[in-house]
Amino acid sequence: MSRIPVPATTDTAPAAARALLDGIRRQFGSVPNVFRMLANSPAALEGYLALDGALRRGTIAPETRERIALAVAEINGCDYCLSARTHHARSVTRLDDAEITANRNGASNDPTADAAVRLAATIARTRGAVADADLAAFKAAGYDDAQAIEVAALVALNTLTNYVNKLARTDIDFPIITARAAA
Repeated sequence: MSRIPVPATTDTAPAAARALLDGIRRQFGSVPNVFRMLANSPAALEGYLALDGALRRGTIAPETRERIALAVAEINGCDYCLSARTHHARSVTRLDDAEITANRNGASNDPTADAAVRLAATIARTRGAVADADLAAFKAAGYDDAQAIEVAALVALNTLTNYVNKLARTDIDFPIITARAAA
């Protein structure tokens, strides 16, 4: 059971979060617990959605964003996010189990995506203290400086939900995937 209450319905969420939750319901067909948990702080929910929306308009491919989310959730040991992202990767992004496993290991079976996932995993593990060689490898795969910043922002976005869900012990409303030991 969550140690911070999750609003049971949109109507029981803080008033400032209700329109945001309605938008999520329209997008997903339901409101996953992560969003209802974030709704406890309408500012946090609004901030998450704003950054997520901006990054969706970025240049990192949706499949690679999902790969990064899986890698970061594994590194941070967040069962909620790993469960949600694995479900999304399989059902929406259509990543196969071999790819999901590679992503959880901080890599990808796709050579171009691999560079982005590896950079994201390094950012997450080192808290941003990336070696010159790691950034050079990312750029050698065809990425640029703006995309390096975008990867760092994706790590931050996913770390936000990882930390919130670990803090709150959010009830998992997806098929449960357990993270290995946090790095």
